[in-house]
This record gives sequence, structure tokens and C-alpha cells, in this order.
Amino acid sequence: MKKKLFAGAVTLLSVVALAACSQADGKDIITMKGNTITVNEFYDQVKSNGAAQQVLLQMTIKEVFENKYGKKVTDKEVTEAFDKMKSAYGSAFQKVLAQNGLTEDAYKDQIRTNKLVEYAVKEAAKKELTDENYQAAFANYTPEVTAQIIKLDSEDKAKEILEQAKAEGADFGQIAKDNSTDAATKEKGGEVKFDSGSTDVPDAVKKATFALEENGISDVITVRSSQNYSSSFYIVKLVKKSEKSSNWKDYKKQLKEVILTQKQNDASFIRSVVAKELKDANIKVKDAAFQNVFAQYIESETSDSSASASSSAASSSETSESSSAAESSSSSAAE
Repeated sequence: MKKKLFAGAVTLLSVVALAACSQADGKDIITMKGNTITVNEFYDQVKSNGAAQQVLLQMTIKEVFENKYGKKVTDKEVTEAFDKMKSAYGSAFQKVLAQNGLTEDAYKDQIRTNKLVEYAVKEAAKKELTDENYQAAFANYTPEVTAQIIKLDSEDKAKEILEQAKAEGADFGQIAKDNSTDAATKEKGGEVKFDSGSTDVPDAVKKATFALEENGISDVITVRSSQNYSSSFYIVKLVKKSEKSSNWKDYKKQLKEVILTQKQNDASFIRSVVAKELKDANIKVKDAAFQNVFAQYIESETSDSSASASSSAASSSETSESSSAAESSSSSAAE
């Protein structure tokens, strides 16, 4: 199974590029005894290939968003994101790049395009900060709690530590210091504060914590990494929780982040932002072979092709949703 490099706001596939098509239309690109392959012949063959169509989609989105938002993303941001992912995969990084048909430069280019789209999505999401959306977010909001966590890399070890933690008189904080692999909390006895909108704590850990009473200790919680498909195992103790206010305005700052984060991870919302930008850029699909891949974003140029694109939109959307589902365990914030 090919490992997915990331799943941010938008996943833009980059595989076999149509570099040859930048040459003169009639130029030979392959010669052999008794025959040749021209650029036109090559183009006619590959243009119906799904990977090639995704490349054209990526190129188009890159050009549109670079033109409008290019100054909003710095080289430093791209390099930091690249280094973070490279570190997460370790020695397997080059292999994963190869499996996805990418070089390091191509992957950096992909990161940049994604960050441009993410910026546009974040700006669009700010328009969703209405009282109605604040109240909807408030309905599912859990205020900040104080907890202690122990993170472990082995399930057997986690079960062993759980027994120790639940033993009468056990010092959970000391056990965390002695055993936890979470560098950010280990020296503090595993102490961490978070609410339901926090992205620094895995969702499964938050859910288990909110279900506890004060001083309660969870069972072993399994969290699967979206980056390298490894699993981590958590034990959490709820130290303190506060009673939820009845006034959503008391949490307006926190709810704002909840709304923005939800929109930035909403595939339909992202698609609508991309569609608007492509429409504003007056994108027209001139070759019918590429209408399907663009159908989820823009209307076809002719009525006939429009009907064709409409009928294929559901298929295209399902393909997109399937891809998103395959990566749904990932979040834009690395676990």
C-alpha cells in the first residue's frame, strides 16, 4: 500500500507529468526502426489517464492560486512543513516519495500549492463566523479540562502501566515521568490542558477524557498515526473539569477556532472555495477529455459537454470523497 504523504486542506496529486507536451506539437519524442511517437500521439494516449488529468488539475489550481495568493506563503513555511514530514517518515521518506512519483522539489512545490489553497480557505472561513454558527459550535463544545496523559509505543507496555496507574495509592504523575514517550508533557507528570476544539491532543484521547469523572483513569486508548500508520497507546487521568456556562459568548474566542478549523477540514467547503477561485479566473476546459476532472469545480464550456460533465460530476465527487475517506484518519495538524 502506498503511504499518503499528507492530507491537508486539499490533496493535489502529483504523478506522471505531461512534460513532453510542452514541446512543439508535431515533434518526435521517440524514434525507432520503422516508426516514431510524436508529441500529439503521446498526448492523445495519456490525456484520458486519471493520473495525467490530476496533474492538469494540479497545474491549473497552482497557477490560479499562485497568481492571487503567492505573496501569502513564504519559502520558510514550505521548508518547515517539508522538514516536518521528512522527519516523521525518517529513513522511509525517499521511498515514500518514489512511491508517489515525487522528487523532493516536486513535493515542496506540492506543499506550496496546498498552503496557498489553505490560505484561501481560511480567509473564506472567516465569513462563516456568524452568531448562528457560533451557537451551533457551542452546542457541541466541551470547556477546558486539566488532565494527565501517558503515551506509550507498545500496547503490552500500556496494559502493564495501566495496572500500575490504577493501583491504590499510585502516583500517576510519577508514572508518567518514568514511562511516557510524550516529550511535551512527560516532565510535567503528563499534565495537559485542552478543550474539545484543541488540535494538540488526538480526538480519541479527548473523547475518553471528557467521559471521565474527576480523578478517573481511562482504559488504554489506541491512536493510529496518519503519517506513518504506526500506533500509539494512551492512558489518561482527568484531574479537573469546569462546568459549562450557558452563554456561548463566554467561549467566543475558543468557538471561533472551532468554526475555522471545521471549515478548513470540510471537503465540500474547500471544494466550493476552489470552484469560486477557478470561476473568478475564468477557467475554460477546452479539451473534453479533461471535463470530468474539472466538473466538480467548474461548468463545461458547451451545453453538450455540460450535460456530460454533470452526469460525471457524481462519479468525480465520489472519487474525490473516496480519496478523502482513505486519508480521513489524517488531520492537517500532525498527531
